[in-house]
Amino acid sequence: MKIHPLMLALAASSMLPAAFAADKVTPMTPDGVASYNKIRPEADYIKRVEMVPMRDGTKLYTVILMKKGTKNAPILLSRTPYDAKGSTARTSSQHIEELVDAMDIEYVQDNYIRVYQDIRGLHNSEGDYVTNRPVVGPLNNTGIDEATDAYDTIDWLVKNVAESNGKVGIVGSSYLGFTSLMAEINPHPALKAAAPQSPMVDGWMGDDWFHNGAFRNVNIGYTIGQSTAKAEGWDIATEPMDDYSRFLEAGSTGDYIKKWGYENYPFIRKLTENPAYTDFWSLQAVDKILAKEPLKVPTMLIVGQWDQEDSYGAPAVYKAIEPKDKYNDKVSLVIGPWRHSGVNHYGYKLGALTFTGDTAKEFRVKYMKPFFDHYLKGAPDPHTPPVLTYATGVNKWNESPKWPMGEGKKIYLSDNFGLSFDAPKAKQAFDDYVSDPAKPVPFIPRPINMDDSSQWKPWLVHDQRFASSRPDVLVYSTDVLDKPVHIMGAPLVNLFASTSGSDGDWVVKLVDVYPNTTSEGHSQGYVGQEMTGFELPLGIEIFRGRYVHGFDKPAALTPNKVEHYQFELPNVDHVFLPGHKIMVQVQSSLFPLYDRNPQTYVDNIFWAKPQDYKKATIKVHHDAKAPSNIVLPIAK
Repeated sequence: MKIHPLMLALAASSMLPAAFAADKVTPMTPDGVASYNKIRPEADYIKRVEMVPMRDGTKLYTVILMKKGTKNAPILLSRTPYDAKGSTARTSSQHIEELVDAMDIEYVQDNYIRVYQDIRGLHNSEGDYVTNRPVVGPLNNTGIDEATDAYDTIDWLVKNVAESNGKVGIVGSSYLGFTSLMAEINPHPALKAAAPQSPMVDGWMGDDWFHNGAFRNVNIGYTIGQSTAKAEGWDIATEPMDDYSRFLEAGSTGDYIKKWGYENYPFIRKLTENPAYTDFWSLQAVDKILAKEPLKVPTMLIVGQWDQEDSYGAPAVYKAIEPKDKYNDKVSLVIGPWRHSGVNHYGYKLGALTFTGDTAKEFRVKYMKPFFDHYLKGAPDPHTPPVLTYATGVNKWNESPKWPMGEGKKIYLSDNFGLSFDAPKAKQAFDDYVSDPAKPVPFIPRPINMDDSSQWKPWLVHDQRFASSRPDVLVYSTDVLDKPVHIMGAPLVNLFASTSGSDGDWVVKLVDVYPNTTSEGHSQGYVGQEMTGFELPLGIEIFRGRYVHGFDKPAALTPNKVEHYQFELPNVDHVFLPGHKIMVQVQSSLFPLYDRNPQTYVDNIFWAKPQDYKKATIKVHHDAKAPSNIVLPIAK
């Protein structure tokens, strides 16, 4: 049969896109199009974007992602300040597992419905942004907080996502760990499980903003970026130079803030106007809030042993809520060999350390996903261990019934810069150094760029020999160990010290010193260079002297008076091996990570004047009346 040419032309035109079929294109046809749909018909997933209404009418931008054909499925929710749209648009792949972060792959492949939501006021959500928005109560009379927003979001999801089985889990790290915990305050009945990772819990005691009263300069840029243009303001004015020089030349941290025009940012003002642990901070502390709440949601708390941002939160919440876990099966604590948020990435190594495979994926597959599967899909009880920790030094996972597992044993600073398990007997003994605010001890070798992830992420495992050779750092160590020492818990510092000034900071480091005569190669978790003499920090913490008699009661120190400073180092599971040494380092600055203490008492260190910064002679005492020591949680 012969087909007329006109019929062929009509048939061909019917196969063209509608725009071509409907309109004639001329040289002056506008070339702009409204949008392009990257999700092609062959994609193996469905992606929906919804503006979910909250009880006050504010709508939050929410991305719902699932494999095609998903039904009767659980929802895994993350509430984020870090751009839900960008988190689900990183590639043009038509395969769902290539669209999500590494931590999400196992879930979307197993027909979980993955939901990401911008918190109010940021990115594509409506409303006003308040950093770590306080829970409704004395600090918040609006009736709206992250707990109510989580409740309203979950309520909408289970009613409007037809593919759901009506069960929701919540997960996320850092700020997302904070929003995960907030969802557990008066939780929606559909919230069946939570896995807060490295959560922001108490920003003054030991998470992002302060540590024991010392301010963390590193977060100034973060604050400006998140508080400008709905978190789109990361292009801020600073000079391309060593951060050590940048902060030192500016003067006080307040001077630095003024120099770059940050002083009127509301959250910067909240920080600088509330330097002590008043109700402003204590009433926001999530662990204290959860301690008063009934335990309704099975919770897996996760943190990295070398978390450089939020090492405090997860163990603090565990301590607060674990007593409510009647059968020791609803609350668990996980400490892995990771940096901040490292659980969600690749856990083969950290800095110079290497581990036995991908420890992060191993944990996610073997422990975290079965935890969610049980509560959200009805899978058999995986019998999640109450405590799961990774023993660095020997590189293996330990399952434990409680935390801490170690029993406290004091190791004392002693004569000739030694460490001993025997208490000192001398009537008077001390070592001293001069702390000069004009030459503070850097927290890593210079030049320093705290925005450089290659410096920032692994800084807590950096070889400490750069610091231990300084005259303003005291170094104490044991003899070579003839048997292993296994610690499981948070070492407790008891430092007896005095200063010739009227204020001062105290930095204590617990260090594992590798043998100086041999290379242990790959067998002990080190790669990239020889381990000979390596000084591996296991815990580094700072304490601001003015708070020695109460975090809410700053006061000048009496010059040359011996005070007892007590504070914890981060939680750790580590084995000091035979042939190694245990070391303790003491110093008075950790710059520019923490602001400089002028060593002269002023009401507000943020606004210290140049004349306030003075040298001070520091004495660290180790005698019978003032026995400086660290209580090591030694496991049997």
